[in-house]
Amino acid sequence: MSLEGKHSFGSIGETRVTFVEKNTDETRKNFLEKLLIHNGFEVIIDEIEKKSEEDPQLYTVAVTDMVFNPTIWVYERKLKTFDGHKVTPAYWEQKTEDTNPMYWKNS
Repeated sequence: MSLEGKHSFGSIGETRVTFVEKNTDETRKNFLEKLLIHNGFEVIIDEIEKKSEEDPQLYTVAVTDMVFNPTIWVYERKLKTFDGHKVTPAYWEQKTEDTNPMYWKNS
């Protein structure tokens, strides 16, 4: 899911949350959960009810920090990777594990 400027918040159960991503698969959910916990956020995962048995299981990933906005945190380089580098938009979107942004290279 691409980064959007909109700050989306609501509730999961009784807990007020900021939504990080909705309708994500298990691989993406695991990546975001580990990354956000590594950066000190309390993460809440909500399973989306499947419409049929054949549909893949999807999840909503959220954090309890009501001022967290993924777009701002990524572009302001506030999030850290597991090896201490800053999270780039391409890293956030899982397009690359390279954390050295070279914006002049559009490959």
